[in-house]
Amino acid sequence: MVSRAERGPLADWFWTIDRFFLAMFIFLMGIGFMLSFAASPAVAERIGLEPFHFVKRHAAFMIPSIGVMLGLSFLTPRQVRRTAILILIISVAMMVLVLFVGQEVKGGRRWIWIAGLSIQPSEFMKPAFVVVCAWLFAEHARQPEIPGNLFAIILFGIVAALLIAQPDLGQTILTTAVWGGMFFMAGMPWIWIMLLGIGGAGGLLSAYYVFPHVALRIDKFMTGEGDTFQIDTAREAIIRGSWFGQGPGEGIVKRIIPDAHTDFIFSVAAEEFGIVFCMALVALFTVLVLRGLSHAYRERNDFNRFAVAGLVLQMGIQSIINIGVNLELLPAKGMTLPLISYGGSSMVAICVTAGFILALTRHRPEKRAQDRSLFRVPHGMPAE
Repeated sequence: MVSRAERGPLADWFWTIDRFFLAMFIFLMGIGFMLSFAASPAVAERIGLEPFHFVKRHAAFMIPSIGVMLGLSFLTPRQVRRTAILILIISVAMMVLVLFVGQEVKGGRRWIWIAGLSIQPSEFMKPAFVVVCAWLFAEHARQPEIPGNLFAIILFGIVAALLIAQPDLGQTILTTAVWGGMFFMAGMPWIWIMLLGIGGAGGLLSAYYVFPHVALRIDKFMTGEGDTFQIDTAREAIIRGSWFGQGPGEGIVKRIIPDAHTDFIFSVAAEEFGIVFCMALVALFTVLVLRGLSHAYRERNDFNRFAVAGLVLQMGIQSIINIGVNLELLPAKGMTLPLISYGGSSMVAICVTAGFILALTRHRPEKRAQDRSLFRVPHGMPAE
């Protein structure tokens, strides 16, 4: 335990960090590691690997991910902003590069090999995009003559175009929803709200007619016809799990669920640990988002407020999409469950998000001093 009397970077970090957030992030990662024992052996055996191949890789990804999260949590808001700009520049450049030399998987080019590692640049773009847009919105709010909102719109257009070119409709919808939420918090005029709504509806309609795989997934979701094996097996696993599950290692349906260790890990959790466990998992994500929004509501600095709200919204909406697909409430879409699913790029990127949240929600002495100064009577002025 670090004493309050101690001074130094570590002591200051320990007493200013939001330890509830930190514990929640590590706890969710622990749940993900536990579920990897249930979900990944069957997947590994199907493709000819030793049973605990993905479990070992999951553990290997967790170590640097936690290191990234803790390292970023030491940053000041200014350093968070600068780090996000750097990450955004690199990730956007890689998203352009991936269109030409990227690895094609299931009809999309989203992955690129670097130093023997397969990286998905769009995962790292997401938290950096949120922070940079928060800065642009905050600058416009502070000085209306600065066209921060216009720059944020242009940046959104660039990012959305690159995501659509891959194509990755799910990430496009997620990014649009988070960006729209931040723009709304920044005081978006009603005309922009209507235009964004019309543009979103038009974009979905265009995607239906332009991308055959999007039309196929929506048609299957609406009619229940065609190849619905993934969704059917996921639903069967949830039903078989009932309220309290079949017990650790006792799942049967999980053995035939495609991508059980990534996109459909929620269904595996339902089969082995039950609906009650899954409800508790949903409650954890809900508390995480609500606590972040509560921080944002109390925050006096516009940049911190927009960034924290955007980052927790991103994590929450991604969770909703993943769980909604598992419950057959949304069309099938490959998207990981934050901090739970297997995946190197996803796990490290989510920990970048978590690190930014921890850094921006720290209780800083300069913030407390600023708050006190709001109630201080200026020298020479009589108190009322």
